[in-house]
Amino acid sequence: MSRVVEVVITYLELTAHGTLPAGGHRELPAEVELRLEQSPGVAAIAGAMYRTVGADFHWLDRVAWTDEQWRLEVDRAGVELWTARIGDAIAGYFELHVEVDAVELKYFGLTPQFIGRGLGGPLLSAAVRRAVSLGQGRVTLNTCTLDHPAALPNYLARGFRAIRTERQQRTLPS
Repeated sequence: MSRVVEVVITYLELTAHGTLPAGGHRELPAEVELRLEQSPGVAAIAGAMYRTVGADFHWLDRVAWTDEQWRLEVDRAGVELWTARIGDAIAGYFELHVEVDAVELKYFGLTPQFIGRGLGGPLLSAAVRRAVSLGQGRVTLNTCTLDHPAALPNYLARGFRAIRTERQQRTLPS
């Protein structure tokens, strides 16, 4: 069984070079290790993080991807997959795609057991700093009303501005 819902997608951009607004620059706690994932395991980690982080927020576009599709998407030049680890656990991740005129923050999120522990803002600050450091002059992303309620405020607190919205009908599992 499924249901149709209206979803508002907000497209955002950050054009300031290397600076986060006051209050938008938060450091990760000392126990968090930020790690750039590499071959050969990056595709498997990307798939696992997408399914784990996105499960509660109806991330569906990549759910049925094969290992080969994951490899082709994330194990290539211009794509970076970063994980935030606390001990042996992955607390969250972000995926960056370097485009001609921007860096897209394609995916970002925390694993369910780390939501509500104050890591989202600092991890997003780290993601923005990394994206800006790639030198494309602009960082873009989109979020929607299915994402965590703190997502849009978190992006705005890091200096992103909404550049457009659109409405879509989506079919979700019941």
